Amino acid sequence: MIPELNRYNYIFPDPAKSPAEGLVAWGGDLNPDRILSAYLQGIFPWYNENDPILWWSPDPRLVLYPKDIKISKSLKKSMKKFEVKIDHDFETVMRKCRDVRISNNEGTWILEDVIKAYTSIFKRGLAKSFEVYFEDELVGGLYGIDLGKIFCGESMFATKSDASKVALVHLANYCIENGYELIDCQVPSDHLKRMGAVEMERGKFLDILKKFLS
Repeated sequence: MIPELNRYNYIFPDPAKSPAEGLVAWGGDLNPDRILSAYLQGIFPWYNENDPILWWSPDPRLVLYPKDIKISKSLKKSMKKFEVKIDHDFETVMRKCRDVRISNNEGTWILEDVIKAYTSIFKRGLAKSFEVYFEDELVGGLYGIDLGKIFCGESMFATKSDASKVALVHLANYCIENGYELIDCQVPSDHLKRMGAVEMERGKFLDILKKFLS
């Protein structure tokens, strides 16, 4: 039975003991302190509108070591067309990620309460966004939680070919330059695997998280 969170404290069940699909708990709220507590334990919120808040730690976990980012010749050439900014328009990146998913009939967990909570975390300096521009138009980007040694990627979008890939490359380069050890991509994705991400057993991921954040 999946436990319900107490609304008045931020204690999560041990994610290592949750089912392989990764559902750790449900309920609680999106208080930024609760969200940050979750990420520090390898847990993140992910749910649909009208559903209770669901908290996940999947097994396996998809991760990207920044130095292992794969840049094809065509992408390297394409990158020259774009301008990239960091932390320039965090909330708009979140809304673009949401809107693109909706327009593609993919559904979204990036609800108004989620946008409000993560924007609050950004204002604390604990989240980041990477914005990709083409001719002064925002055409791609990504955002995520910044744990210092680990960047937890949440979502990305592109309205122009290669724009999200460019954002990921710049994130990887930023991580290399600033001593980050790992990019957490959360759930397996063929697109991210082609960019160099690999699957990792949840237990190993949680051990690495504990080590890097100690």
